[in-house]
Amino acid sequence: MYRVFGALDELVAIVEEARGVPMTAGCIVPRGDVLDLLDDIREAIPSELDDAQDVLDHRDKLINDARDSAEHTVGAASSEAETTITNAREDADRMLRDAKAQADRMVAEAKAHAEQVVTEAQAEADRTITGGQREFEAMTARARTEANRLIESGNAAYERAVSEGVAEQQRLVSESEVVHASQAEANRVVDAAHAESERLRGECDQYVDAKLAEFEEFLNGTIRSVHRGRQRLRDAGPPPQFAPEERPARRR
Repeated sequence: MYRVFGALDELVAIVEEARGVPMTAGCIVPRGDVLDLLDDIREAIPSELDDAQDVLDHRDKLINDARDSAEHTVGAASSEAETTITNAREDADRMLRDAKAQADRMVAEAKAHAEQVVTEAQAEADRTITGGQREFEAMTARARTEANRLIESGNAAYERAVSEGVAEQQRLVSESEVVHASQAEANRVVDAAHAESERLRGECDQYVDAKLAEFEEFLNGTIRSVHRGRQRLRDAGPPPQFAPEERPARRR
């Protein structure tokens, strides 16, 4: 490579020192010397440059072959991608149809279950109300019977006390020395009879009020149970509406 650079330097010096041609940009150089230097340069150039030129020539062919192969690969990949996309779209449509059918079936089952729950709750409420009414009527009948018994007992006691008082009064009236005492005793007996009758009436009223309070508590409990059942049904609400692409299953 040193000979190449040296020969090139000599060529440059010859061209720079050559006589110029008047009225032109050319010059006169010694042909023999220039040709000798060019021969030296040609001989000094290593053979690897020729091989490099061959490689460059072969590079274009490789590039063209690679371009053709790439275009073929891209075309095949595009075709395969279109096929894959088509298959994926068909699978997605099929899955969407299956999901929609399943969601519709689950919504129908949820509606049927809700209607069944409402029917059972209504029947249970009717049974509870009917049982409560029967219990109320039975308790009222028992309370009325007990009240009548207490009233009759009080009236009997009152009449008995009055009769005893009147008899005692008549007996005492027949005895002049105890007229005043008998009158006072008769009044006392009558007042005691009145007090006993009032006491019996008060006990009867308390008994009836206690029984009615028990029945009222029973009815309130029944109404609260019915209210809680209706509230659970209202809280459940209507079945949610979902987009076609996804409808979650409702837990039963």
